[in-house]
Parts: sequence; structure tokens; C-alpha cells
Amino acid sequence: MNTVLLGMFGTQEIILIAIVVILMFGAKKIPQLMRGVGSGIKEFKDGMKEGQKPEEGQDQLK
Repeated sequence: MNTVLLGMFGTQEIILIAIVVILMFGAKKIPQLMRGVGSGIKEFKDGMKEGQKPEEGQDQLK
């Protein structure tokens, strides 16, 4: 995890943000939200890996 981002927030701010999130979404919805965020990050990383691999058709064009 990026510690630079966490360095900007103190303990009180993190607790306040957590309370606001719980009040907005409810405790039952938070696991579903985190699963969605996790799968989105995984898909993004997979897409980045695919973009770095050379395509088979591109090698033949060179």
C-alpha cells in the first residue's frame, strides 16, 4: 500500500472517514463495495499487462 497517501491522514481523520462510509452505505454493503473495488483493480492490472505484451500480428508487420 502506498504509505505516502496514508501519511496525509491522521488516525482521527481515518476514523472519521470510516464512520462516514459506514453511515452512508451501511455495514452490510461495505464488503460488496470492497469486492467490486478489488475486482476492478484486478481487471485494470490485467489490462495493463495485456497492453505491455507485443501482439502476434504486430511482429509480422515489422
